[in-house]
Amino acid sequence: MPRQEVLERIKTAEQEADDIVEEAEAKREELVAEARREADEIRSEAEQEADELEAERLQEGRAEIETERERILEEGEEARDELVAEAEDHIDDAVEYAIGKFEEAVNAQT
Repeated sequence: MPRQEVLERIKTAEQEADDIVEEAEAKREELVAEARREADEIRSEAEQEADELEAERLQEGRAEIETERERILEEGEEARDELVAEAEDHIDDAVEYAIGKFEEAVNAQT
């Protein structure tokens, strides 16, 4: 095979190799770009799910707090009602005691 032909074949092979490398690099860049897009999409979906979960847990927490608040208020109202009833039961005794002390004071002065 003549030298010129060998050189041409080598140049052709080198050009083909360069083309293959160029295509491979372009494909790699394309794949990297696609992977980044997919990663961004996954990250975005994860953030959205996290936001939704946070909102749901916050709502559940508020509901629990409201339930506890209502329970505490109810207990407070019951305790107040008991104290009022007990105080009303002792009104007559308190009035009699006060009158007795007043009479003692008046009798002590005479």
